[in-house]
Amino acid sequence: MTVERVYTNDTLPVEDRVVHLMAEMTLQEKVAQLAGVWASDLIDSDWRFVPEQAQRTIAHGTGHVTRVGAVSMLPPVESATLTNTIQKFLVEQTRLGIPAIIHEESCAGYLARGATSFPQSIGLAATWEPELAEAMATVIRQQMRAVGAHHTLAPVLDVVHDPRWGRMEETYGEDPFLVSALGTAYIKGVQSEDWANGIIATAKHFIGYSLPEAGLNWAPAFIPERLLREVYLPPFIAAIREGKIGSFMNAYQELDGVPAGSAVWLMVDLLRNELGFDSVVVSDYFTINMFVEYHKIAATKAEAARYGLEAGIDIELPAADCYAEPLLHALEQGDISVDLVDVSLRRVLDMKMRLRLFEHPYVDTGTVLEVYNTPEQIELTRTLAEKSLVLLKNDGDLLPLRSDLRTIAVIGPSADSARLMQADYHYPSHMEGMVNLPADSMEAPIPGKRLKVADWEEHRPPTTTVLQGIRARVGDGTQVLYAQGCTSTGDDMSGFAEATAAAAKADVAVVVVGDLSGMGLGATSGEAIDRATLELPGVQQQLVEAIHATGTPTVVVLMNGRSPALTAINDTIPAILEAWLPAQEGGSAIARVLFGDVNPGGKLPVSFPRAAGQLPMYYNHKPSGQRSHWHGEYADMSPKPLYPFGHGLSYTTFAYDGLTITPAEASAGDVVSIRVRVRNTGQRAGDEIVQLYVHDRLATVTRPVKELKGFKRVTLQPGETKTITFRLDVRHLGFYNREMQRVIEPGTIGVMIGSSSADIRCEGSFEIVGATTAVDHVSFTPVEVD
Repeated sequence: MTVERVYTNDTLPVEDRVVHLMAEMTLQEKVAQLAGVWASDLIDSDWRFVPEQAQRTIAHGTGHVTRVGAVSMLPPVESATLTNTIQKFLVEQTRLGIPAIIHEESCAGYLARGATSFPQSIGLAATWEPELAEAMATVIRQQMRAVGAHHTLAPVLDVVHDPRWGRMEETYGEDPFLVSALGTAYIKGVQSEDWANGIIATAKHFIGYSLPEAGLNWAPAFIPERLLREVYLPPFIAAIREGKIGSFMNAYQELDGVPAGSAVWLMVDLLRNELGFDSVVVSDYFTINMFVEYHKIAATKAEAARYGLEAGIDIELPAADCYAEPLLHALEQGDISVDLVDVSLRRVLDMKMRLRLFEHPYVDTGTVLEVYNTPEQIELTRTLAEKSLVLLKNDGDLLPLRSDLRTIAVIGPSADSARLMQADYHYPSHMEGMVNLPADSMEAPIPGKRLKVADWEEHRPPTTTVLQGIRARVGDGTQVLYAQGCTSTGDDMSGFAEATAAAAKADVAVVVVGDLSGMGLGATSGEAIDRATLELPGVQQQLVEAIHATGTPTVVVLMNGRSPALTAINDTIPAILEAWLPAQEGGSAIARVLFGDVNPGGKLPVSFPRAAGQLPMYYNHKPSGQRSHWHGEYADMSPKPLYPFGHGLSYTTFAYDGLTITPAEASAGDVVSIRVRVRNTGQRAGDEIVQLYVHDRLATVTRPVKELKGFKRVTLQPGETKTITFRLDVRHLGFYNREMQRVIEPGTIGVMIGSSSADIRCEGSFEIVGATTAVDHVSFTPVEVD
């Protein structure tokens, strides 16, 4: 019987089309829309679509196809062709002809072969420039759309306070205001205002995932409600209200004994009812089955499916498991109400309609390469890398390096490695780790194990290493010596002799050390790669010490995904440059900064601890935090960070003055104008990131010693002055009182403007007057530059 496809009539309202489609669906077809299927389950080992496999897995349709570009590892045109073939099967070979949403990853660029790679998120955060996040996300949208993708599992909006947790690198740092600004900019760039031309963004991980016990991935998080609401929730509020985000993803961990993905109070009462999110929630991979095998709250997969549906998880990713035969059987037996399925199904089909999948299920493979690695995109990733670099230390003005140096030694495991410039969610380092996962890993069901990869290097984007960047920058009169010295991990020091000999011959040594980021065994940073210590991995610290012992002036360049403990080298090394995981143009960016072609202007989005024993660490602690009463310090070290949040040096200097705050008294609904002048007092043009902090000096519950509520990156020529004006909404001063109501209270608000959270240049205050008033959350502070 031919189905009259009223639901394909795009002249009808989306709501009506969804109702018509649901009325046509069998129970099996409904359930099929609530899960994904691995793209690799539809292809053979030569990446060819296999109709027989599709008949076994998606004969009744599917909600999502998981990561065509990533797991097929095909170049862009071939990936788009495969996507078209899968969609053609769904449109023409299934009864209802419902296309699938193709989802991918894009934390730091579209995670697929041939895509432009950008610095990892923690590096993006170090730019303190949301406009760059939006520009990067726009490129991601263009590249993903070109190959037929519709949905990305990004951005990560977790606020992170413990760098032992391996996923710090995927975050935008430790401050909710900064995370909100960067995350929302990313959402706007990738999603655009029209879903039909955009990529659905996913706010993840909801919520509290980033403070696991002992820094161990998936471990319980102990976060009281006030802290959850005031620190961890704001970026998600901004994503909904400012970013108009289309999708959410649950967190893996438990909160107070309840796994987040099963917590009705969290996923329904808070997310949907209180915050008003009304679109699709996708499960983080394997979440639903974790209720059975990991958290032990469900005896069967059917019971796990009920937990997920009751908590409003609409799509099971990466593939149908609990939302498959176990759910179908429970529905047929009456153990689970079909009403639960219909609620989620309505949201899934609504998204497909708004994406206009029925009208445009295919892409034009002939135009794909027009948006891949254009000169403008390469320039953008280089600019982002340059602006992400943070000059931590520069004693004696060792940097910038002179162009007339006779000999430079470039040393270290990260000095000439394209692989070590990549992050856990860069391609192909991500897939390289996934393919090599042990068989009993939770992620092991990825059929990537059977895909043939002769040489991973052939899959990497065109990359300039630090060594290559320096060689390209110096003239013929400068000799560049290179020695690896050691590998990222392991205890082999046999290369030290060659490295120290090279350093001894040089006028300066540039030592490039850091992490091996990935998801496979042997990595030192990345998802599920947690560390108990924060020193440089392997024998890299010893390598740095050995180079310094030669007496040659030494610059250390760090390429890492977490905030390291640098105490052991900080006192002796004169210059330290933080480069994060800078991706394909990182080597060029680092060379340009080392030689002063670019003045570093990045600032730390996280505090750098002295030792792991200080963790968790963050600048916006309470008055009783970061000190031990009554002596104040640990018995063996300072409790303060080695480098504070917001820190970053320049090759020039900046002076602040002229702070004015008007009005002197304000109440709920008012906006306070906070103005300051910033002048470049040095001899070079440079960027300064002006940071606004506030402090409620007396409240009925304890308040942080300072909170970031505004920032602006400005470029100043030598002698130039600019006036920065922050328009601070008084509602920013709201907090949850003893009755857990969000209010502002009358009292004095301290205002601090500075170059970092610890380098405050101007201070003032204003008064909140009137009665205690309930207020809503606000996310941003408009900034004017004159």
